[in-house]
Amino acid sequence: MRIAQIAPLYEAVPPKLYGGTERVVYALTEELVRRGHEVTLFATADSQTSARLVPMAEAGLRLSGIKDPLAYHIAMLEAVYEQADQFDIIHSHVDYFTFPFARSVTTPTVTTLHGRLDLPETRRVLARFPEQRLVSISYSQRLPVADLPLNWQATVYNGIRLEHFPFRPEPDDPPYLAFIGRISPEKGPTIAIEVARRVGLPLKIGAKIDPADRDWAEEHFLPLLDTPGVEYLGEVDERQKAELLGGALALLFPINWPEPFGLAMTEAMACGTPVIAFPGGSVEEVVRDGVTGFICRSHTVEEMVEAVRRVEQIDRAACRRHVEQHFSAQAMADGYEAVYERVLTGERILTRANGHASIADLVRPTRTISLATGHTTSATQRGPIERNGKTAATAEVQP
Repeated sequence: MRIAQIAPLYEAVPPKLYGGTERVVYALTEELVRRGHEVTLFATADSQTSARLVPMAEAGLRLSGIKDPLAYHIAMLEAVYEQADQFDIIHSHVDYFTFPFARSVTTPTVTTLHGRLDLPETRRVLARFPEQRLVSISYSQRLPVADLPLNWQATVYNGIRLEHFPFRPEPDDPPYLAFIGRISPEKGPTIAIEVARRVGLPLKIGAKIDPADRDWAEEHFLPLLDTPGVEYLGEVDERQKAELLGGALALLFPINWPEPFGLAMTEAMACGTPVIAFPGGSVEEVVRDGVTGFICRSHTVEEMVEAVRRVEQIDRAACRRHVEQHFSAQAMADGYEAVYERVLTGERILTRANGHASIADLVRPTRTISLATGHTTSATQRGPIERNGKTAATAEVQP
């Protein structure tokens, strides 16, 4: 297939430091190229890829200090869609920015929504484009817009390049806990510090502080860095992250928001490190409670402290196997290949029908299977499927 991948321009692909979506785009692009697809990546000029790179900005916009990143994205999309006939399918990772452009061409577009969908402004724009082909990165991500008649193609879990996160059968001695991501109230870094203080273990924090969170961090987070055992490493690159996660006794993930996916959880488990998390968003889809970590459903420091004290019961090899099966780049590419094939088959049906078939003819309700229980639930269910002898990251099955 001739596939266009449209990456956000905030970071390089892969990111030099923080950057979840760009890291996912990198893993997917590299795997699709390895499988023999003709992939064109629209991204920043400092991106590294085996695909054909079309540079759309000199460097990642966040680290470059660009004041109007939206302008770069609109210019990129104009460039992509003026050459749309060169591709069999266009895969966008820049959310709803793509929608008006996708309406102007016959080449099908698939858009993976990487962010939260519970904001009213997001509902407003999604409702205006019900025909757009969407992919979610977790089933929980869809719940806030479950009442909208959207054209969901599948849920495909994010995947990581396993070779970038070596398995560690044992944590470092002396042990420590880890916190990775952003310093913001919804990520819970102050809770992580309190948990580490109560259990008497060091806490290593590898995280960035965005300008929007600077005031909160200065008032609530930075003063806590005087807590004994707390080490703030700042923003870390992927090699530093793998070292930090691999040596940790556990990753603390005390979120307070509907996490669309949470790539740090899969990165930790790939290293063999259990995840101790509050529930929210995708957590219960990514972590198997009691198998790859603990989900603290009371949302309390006390329960998380107790979980840390029991974390050595978790088999680190089971954590690695869980990621290999469900959250690898290979599993993710299996899922997206299935989406691409389904969309292109639908396009051929529409062509043969001379346009008389409708989108509704091509989309059937789905049922899915829970990773945790194996029970079939509803149209927003979850679970692995077998495809070509492999477990794919997409979990929808036809009724």
